Amino acid sequence: MHRRWSLIVGIVILGLLRCLPAQAGAGPSAAAAPAAPHAPVLLVLGDSLSAGYGLDSGSGWVALLQHRLQQKHMAWRVVNASISGETTSGGMQRLPALLGRDHPAVVIIELGGNDALRGLSLDATQSNLRSMVSACQYSGARVMLIGMRMPPNYGPAYTQRFARIFPEVARLQHVPLVPFLLAGVVGHADWFQSDDIHPTAQAQPVLLANVWPVLEPLLQQGRVRHR
Repeated sequence: MHRRWSLIVGIVILGLLRCLPAQAGAGPSAAAAPAAPHAPVLLVLGDSLSAGYGLDSGSGWVALLQHRLQQKHMAWRVVNASISGETTSGGMQRLPALLGRDHPAVVIIELGGNDALRGLSLDATQSNLRSMVSACQYSGARVMLIGMRMPPNYGPAYTQRFARIFPEVARLQHVPLVPFLLAGVVGHADWFQSDDIHPTAQAQPVLLANVWPVLEPLLQQGRVRHR
C-alpha cells in the first residue's frame, strides 16, 4: 500500500506541473456560478485539481460545491480562479486583482504542489501562502487553506518539510485547514483519468467531502474586520 500510495500521489502531483493553463478553469476572467447578484462571493484560488482539468463542465469539486450550496439554500456565488500549473507566486500576483474585482467574503487557497515540483524554495512557498492569507484577511475575507503532500520517494526530510508548511501557515494565520485534498482518493487507481494523473468525475465528490466539513462553519461566519 505504501508503494502504491507513492506511485499514485507522485503521478498526480507531477500532473499539476504539466497541465497547460489554457485547459484549466479560469484566470482573471474566472467563471462565476449562477447565484443571486448580491450574494457573497466564495473565491477558489487553486491549480488543476480545483480547475477541473480533463473533466466535463460542472463535474469538478468546485462546481459540485456550488450545487451543494444551492441545495442547502446557502446564497453564495462561487468564483473559480484556479489555473493548471499555478504556483504560490503566480497566485500571489493574481490575487490583488481578484480581491478588487470580486470582493470575496471567503477565499479557498489550494496552492503549493507546483512549487515543490519546480524545486522552488519551500521557505518562499510558506511566505507566499502567508502573504496571500494576510491579503485576503485584510480585505475582509475569511480564508481556508487546502494542503498537498509529496510522495515518499522525494525523501523523508523534503516531504516532511513540505507537509509542515500548510499546518504552520494555518496556525500562524489562524485559518482552518484541509490537510490533504486527495485523502481517500489516492488509494483508488481507477479514480484517475486515462493520463493516470488527474482524478475522474467519480473522485470529485470525495474531494468535496474532504473540503466541506472545514468550509461549512466558515460560511456560517461573518466577514472579518480590516486589520
